[in-house]
Amino acid sequence: QVLLADSGGGSVQAGGSLRLSCASSGVTYSRMCIGWFRQAPGKEREGVATIETGIGSTTYVDSVKGRFTISHDNAKNTVFLEMNSVTPEDTAMYFCAAGPGGDCSLRERDFITWGQGTQVTVSS
Repeated sequence: QVLLADSGGGSVQAGGSLRLSCASSGVTYSRMCIGWFRQAPGKEREGVATIETGIGSTTYVDSVKGRFTISHDNAKNTVFLEMNSVTPEDTAMYFCAAGPGGDCSLRERDFITWGQGTQVTVSS
C-alpha cells in the first residue's frame, strides 16, 4: 500500500511562491501517476497537475500553466509542486494522490491513494 504525506502549504501574498511536497512510502512502484488536486470552499475538487514518475511526462490544468511546475525526485520518493505568481484564486486545500503509471490524467477516479491535504492561502 502506498502512503502519501503532503506538506508545504501556508499563507503567501499574491505574486509570491510556495513549494508543496508529496512524500510516498510503503509499497512504491517505479512508474506511478502522482497528481496534485485542490478544493476551494464551496467548489468541487479539481486536478491541478500530474506527473508520471517513470517517464516524467506532465499534465497541467490551464489555469496554472506557466505558473506551476510539478517535478519528482525518485531517489527520495517525493513529488514537488512549485507554485509561482500565485493569486487569491489559488487558495484551496491541496491534496496529492497516487495511481497506476501510464497515461496520467487529471481525473480523480484514476487515483487510488490520497494524502491528508495541505492548506494554501493567498492574500491580495
